[in-house]
Amino acid sequence: MRPFIAAASGLALAVLLVLAVTAFGAPEGKTSPRPLLTTAPPAPGK
Repeated sequence: MRPFIAAASGLALAVLLVLAVTAFGAPEGKTSPRPLLTTAPPAPGK
């Protein structure tokens, strides 16, 4: 019975957190205008 109570309380806490974030909205911020440019490392011996 104890594991079910722990799982239910954890699920309730997670749902409460999601509802709180939804109520307050996403935090303000900006993203970089430049995309992340990555390249593969050169092959060995080249």
